[in-house]
Amino acid sequence: MSDGLPLPRRYAAIAALGCGSALVIIDGGVANVALPTIARDLGVAPSSVVSIVTVYQVMLVMLLLPFSGVGERFGLKRTYQAGQLVFTAATLLCFFAKSLPFLLIVRAMQAIGAAGVLSVSSALIRQTYPSAQLGRGLGINSVIVTSSAAAAPTIGGLVLAVAPWPWVFASAIPFAIISIILGRSLPDPAPRLSRIDLAGSIMCAAMFGLLIGGAESFVHGDSPVVSAAIVAAGAGIGWFFVRRELGTPAPILPVDLLARPIIALSAFGSLTAFTASMTLLVSTPFRLSAAGFTATQIGACIAPWPLTNMFVAPLSGFLSDRIPAGILGGAGMAVTLIALGLLATMPADPTLFDVAWRMALCGSGFGLYLPPNARLVIGSAPRARAAAAGGLVSTVRLTGQTFGATLAAALLAAGVGAGAVPPLVAAGLALIAGICSIARLRPSIRSPDAQEIRDELPPPQAAG
Repeated sequence: MSDGLPLPRRYAAIAALGCGSALVIIDGGVANVALPTIARDLGVAPSSVVSIVTVYQVMLVMLLLPFSGVGERFGLKRTYQAGQLVFTAATLLCFFAKSLPFLLIVRAMQAIGAAGVLSVSSALIRQTYPSAQLGRGLGINSVIVTSSAAAAPTIGGLVLAVAPWPWVFASAIPFAIISIILGRSLPDPAPRLSRIDLAGSIMCAAMFGLLIGGAESFVHGDSPVVSAAIVAAGAGIGWFFVRRELGTPAPILPVDLLARPIIALSAFGSLTAFTASMTLLVSTPFRLSAAGFTATQIGACIAPWPLTNMFVAPLSGFLSDRIPAGILGGAGMAVTLIALGLLATMPADPTLFDVAWRMALCGSGFGLYLPPNARLVIGSAPRARAAAAGGLVSTVRLTGQTFGATLAAALLAAGVGAGAVPPLVAAGLALIAGICSIARLRPSIRSPDAQEIRDELPPPQAAG
């Protein structure tokens, strides 16, 4: 087992991991298309129904890093399968949701299960494949992730065309069932006996939860004083948490890596890029719904984004072996800025083709930017901290997506979220990401040993 699983057990484990990845990605993206339908059915405002997306992302952000420690302590396989069981049970409860608060509780439970899956999936992939084939394994998982992202909007639209909206959430259950059945083939390395940093885990979850929860409170028009108090509490906990992590050899929050300018710029650029993409993806269904598009048509309009990304992201990862990530990232954000400008100036009564090709162009820009950015973060980290760098990439992605959903809700609450404003706001964020990318080309910022370390590491999973 030290050099991968034997055949044919390895194939069953690969299928189990692939279904687990599809489960998390589809469940995270399939709800966007159904938001207008859920808002009408439950009788809530569009800005409020976006919480269905946000609560899922917030719980993932809060639990991803702490659950990684849980997996190491209690077992990777046990944590992975427990997460799938929790997710499946929570999804069944969607059929009993008759109000938004109950649905939000169910989504939080789904996110807890998804966090158990996502937190240990990379470690299980590393245990499944022989060391000489690890890059191939990460590439297979990347294709599954991007394919699932491409399929999610279409699946959501097709389900809504023939069934009530609770079935949208149930569309990922088959992947969970298959993964659970095949999960007996997953590697089961001996748990590490080191104790869990319970205090650090609680502070990490509280920091993310309070900061994002306070921002959400502002968006939904709650008391400004209460909202500010929530944000201040999160910031206070974060200040103590970061100071505590600075003195830890292997911190939960990788502050040692963020002290490196090249990693800090890459992480911040990734944060703004993911915020921009989620702002657009959450707001676009409302814009198209107002233009008279059906749920199926909305899904078809959004699908070209991840579908194009599925082809561009692997190509971008291949080019990153030969072209600096700063150049690729700058070019990707330049394409994104053009696409966002075209979306902002789209006709008031667009056709499906008008939207689809603009979304495809936008997906190409983000696909060109994100994989080299993620690879640079891991490649710039010491080998002993490569896993922490991978966790940083996932956490930044989820945080950016959560901020984007919150920002979209704020624009909808302000009455400007179903028009040209969201793509213009996303363009501003994309510009920041592009500047961060180009800034990494400065010799004073580039890590002198980054290239050497990067070449020793397998290419990370393509982001998107």
